[in-house]
Amino acid sequence: MTTVEDFTALQARTPVSPSEALALFDSLDAVPVADMLGEWRGEEFPTGHPMDGLLAATGWAGKRFDGPDEVHPLLFWNADRSDVYPVDPARVPMNMPLPAAARQPWLHRVITAGRPVFATSRYTARLRTTEFRGVASATMIYDARPINDVFRRVSESTVLGCMDLRDSPPYFFVLNRL
Repeated sequence: MTTVEDFTALQARTPVSPSEALALFDSLDAVPVADMLGEWRGEEFPTGHPMDGLLAATGWAGKRFDGPDEVHPLLFWNADRSDVYPVDPARVPMNMPLPAAARQPWLHRVITAGRPVFATSRYTARLRTTEFRGVASATMIYDARPINDVFRRVSESTVLGCMDLRDSPPYFFVLNRL
């Protein structure tokens, strides 16, 4: 099993290879759905994935799990980063190519300006236990996207997430409980 110290050391030297990230993920314990309830701040876990840097540039703040059927999968910071608001993933153009050079702080201003279009009060995902890579663990299932975010426990207040999307390499991120 990976210790918190092992995780922290690996996280400090990101980007890591996708195989290192998968080995880390596989070494972590499952997370029960009930342990995911609450609000979590997110950060990327770079592995060279095409999405690396995108969430940070857009002002992604994390996720909120109010219950198994009440999930806000995408929380974004407001303009001055004093509060967060939920975004509807169905309204986000996820297949739009965005080169790494475009992933600059101004992108957060664009997302913030689009808040009337992107924001929602509706829950747009749910939590279930699914089996992924041989382990049954809490999984966030998007309502309008073919994406599952599978979680493994690093500590009581930190989980490593792995975005499972058909025909895409795994994308990793970290959630820290508020």
